[in-house]
Amino acid sequence: MDLQVRQEGEYQYIDEGEGEVLLLLHGLFGALSNWNGVVDHFSKNYRVVIPLMPIYEMALHKAGVPGLVNFVEGFVKFKKLNNLTLLGNSLGGHVGLVYTLNNPTAVKRLVLTGSSGLFEDSMGGSFPKRGNYEYVEERVGYTFYDPKTATKELVDEVFAITNSNAKCLRIIAIAKSAQRHNMAKDITNIKVPTLLIWGLNDTITPPLVAYEFNRLIESSDLYFIDKCGHAPMMEHPEKFNSILEKYLERTPITVSSV
Repeated sequence: MDLQVRQEGEYQYIDEGEGEVLLLLHGLFGALSNWNGVVDHFSKNYRVVIPLMPIYEMALHKAGVPGLVNFVEGFVKFKKLNNLTLLGNSLGGHVGLVYTLNNPTAVKRLVLTGSSGLFEDSMGGSFPKRGNYEYVEERVGYTFYDPKTATKELVDEVFAITNSNAKCLRIIAIAKSAQRHNMAKDITNIKVPTLLIWGLNDTITPPLVAYEFNRLIESSDLYFIDKCGHAPMMEHPEKFNSILEKYLERTPITVSSV
């Protein structure tokens, strides 16, 4: 489906469907399109909302995990969203973890896929090889089990980002913030039902990271997808959607009117 990007005030976002809110957070080099398969499938029965996080535009002194969490808090308040099922990939998972800890009554379910927060082989810190298309192509392909998943359109998009000094500075600042912000001591406080969907061949947040999340979050369930890298919802959307749909049905929430 063609996603319609809406704009209100400072926020750009996708808002499709009706019902329980699925709030989706993309990663450092992510985009709204990363979630196409999820939106297409779940907007039939849920309200799927994706804010475009200001990773490349935010003030440099705010460029980090706390700044992105503040942005999401502002967006949720602006859109008057509640009873959230929060899904985050990579950096988006990290932001989702902190948001959940800061706003425990707002989040009813948490879904993490390839989340940072414990350990990640960050692409961001190594990226200022500006003007080297082959290098960028290799690094983007490294995200997936099958490098062909990295379409030319995706590689071109990342290449354009890395050729901007201003964007590179923010990417590096955010990547370093994520690496500093280890959450091992904090995430034991997450009590909401949590679903972990992980690529068995993820080289950025390897399977051991998923096992550690599963150990530290008491109410978590872990599922692996074989022949899959760091972005399962892109590489195996049907398997991802099937696991998520069954989990949502198995963990119903009571939607408040507040």
